Amino acid sequence: MSKRFFYIFIVFLSMQAVTGCSTNPATGDNQFTALMSPQQEVQVGAQEHAKILKQFGVYKDKELQNYVSNVGKKVVQYTERPEVDYKFFLLDSPVVNAFALPGGYIYMTRGLLALANSEAEMASVLAHETGHITGRHSAERYSRSVVTSLGAMILSSAVGSAGVSEALGVGSNLYLSSYSRGQESQADSLGIRYLSRSGYTPTGMSAFLTNLQAETALQAKIDDKSSSNATNYFSTHPATAERVSKTISEARQYAQQGIVKHAPYLRMLDGMAYGDSAAQGFVRGNSFYHPELGFKFSVPEGYKLKNQPSHIMASAKNGATIIFDFANNKEHATPASFIKHTWMKDQAVSSAQNITINGMAAATASIKGSLNGKAMNVRLIAIRWSDKQFARFQIAVPSNLSAPQMKALKASTYSFNRMSKSDKSRLKPYRIKLITSKAGDSVASVASRMAQKDHKEQRFRVLNGLKPHDKIVANRLYKIVTN
Repeated sequence: MSKRFFYIFIVFLSMQAVTGCSTNPATGDNQFTALMSPQQEVQVGAQEHAKILKQFGVYKDKELQNYVSNVGKKVVQYTERPEVDYKFFLLDSPVVNAFALPGGYIYMTRGLLALANSEAEMASVLAHETGHITGRHSAERYSRSVVTSLGAMILSSAVGSAGVSEALGVGSNLYLSSYSRGQESQADSLGIRYLSRSGYTPTGMSAFLTNLQAETALQAKIDDKSSSNATNYFSTHPATAERVSKTISEARQYAQQGIVKHAPYLRMLDGMAYGDSAAQGFVRGNSFYHPELGFKFSVPEGYKLKNQPSHIMASAKNGATIIFDFANNKEHATPASFIKHTWMKDQAVSSAQNITINGMAAATASIKGSLNGKAMNVRLIAIRWSDKQFARFQIAVPSNLSAPQMKALKASTYSFNRMSKSDKSRLKPYRIKLITSKAGDSVASVASRMAQKDHKEQRFRVLNGLKPHDKIVANRLYKIVTN
C-alpha cells in the first residue's frame, strides 16, 4: 500500500466518523454510533440474551421476577427513547451485579436484590442501566472500536508491524466491555433523572452505592485480600468516592420527596435464596455440598473454598490448591485410561494407579506443573461418577509441604462421596429472613442470629445498610441470613 493511499484512507475514516454522528435525545450530545444501528442493537441484544440465560438462568420466583419487571417498567416510562422494548430479568446468581445489553435487555442478580434496602435503591440500579441504553453507550463503543480497529490494521500494514492493533487494545466484544468513566457518569446522571421522573427519591442511587462500597470492603476482608477478585457490580461499574459524591450532589437538583418503600421492599425478599443455591452447590465450613447433583467433599482446615461456575477451588496460604470439576467420558474409558489418554493426552504422566473412593472406581497419577509461577507437583484424581462422567481433582502440592499437610490433602480426595437423602433434607441453601426488632435489641444480639460463622456483625450491618455507629431501631424490619 502506498503512503498516499494510506493517508487518503485515514481521511476517509475520519470523514465517516464525522458524518456518522447524530444527536442523542437523552444526552443532547453529538454521538458517533453509525456502525451499530438501533435495529442492530436489537439483534445483538437478542443473541447475547440467550447466552446470558444459559449461563445464569432466571431466578425461579415468579412474584419476584414480576416485581423487578414492574419497577423497571415504571423507571423507563419517561425515557427519551420510548421506542425501545425494555425487558427486565432477575438472574439466579449470588454475585452482586447488574448490567444491560443493547436493545433494551436489563439484568439484575438476586445477590444485588439482597443488598438493596428499599425499592428506591433497586430502582436506581435499573435506572442506571437504562441510562446506558438510552445513552447508546454500547453502540458508541462498538462504532468507535471498529474505526479504531480498521485504522490499526491500515497503520499496521503501513509501518509493517502486526503488533499495532494489539497495542491499541482492539477487541471484538467491546460493546459488552466495561464502560468509560464518562459513560458511567452519564448513566448515573440519566439514572437520577429517570428516578425522579418516575416518582422515586433521587437519593436512592447514592444510598445504594454507599452500601455497595461497604459490601466490597467486607468481601475483601473475608477473602483476606486488598480487593475482591470476584466478578461483581464494581468490576463494570467502579464506585469511587468521587462517583458517590457526584450522585449525592446531582440528586439535590431534583425534588427530594419521593417513593422509598423500605418495609414493603424487604417483605418481597423474605425467603429468597441467599448465596449459592441448591442448583449451584454451596459451601458450609470446610465442606462443599451440591444437593442437585448429589455429591459432597471436604477440604483441610484453613483452606478457602470458592464456588465458581465451571469449577470449585480451595486454596491455602502455603500455596497448596485444590481444583474440582466434572468431565465427560465419551469413550467410556477406565479411570486410568481417562487420565493418560483423554485428560492428559499431550503431557507426560506417571503410570496411573487404580484406587477406590467410597465404592467408586478411580485412578490417580502425578505430573510436574506450576501455579502462579511456582513449580509444583500436581496430583490428578479421576473418579467414575457415572458411565458418562468423571469427577476430577487436581491438587497442586508445594515441595515444602509437611507430611501431616499431605495426609490432609489426601483425606480431601477420599472425602468425595454421594449425598444421602438425609444429607439433602438436612443441608439447605441460606435464605433471607425478616425479623422485627424489639426494645433492647442491639446489633450484636441480632447479628448473632446470622447463619454465617464469621464476621456476623459486619455482615449484618452491610446487609441492612447500617453504618459503623448505627444502632438498632425498635419495631423495625431487618434482614438476617438463616439456614
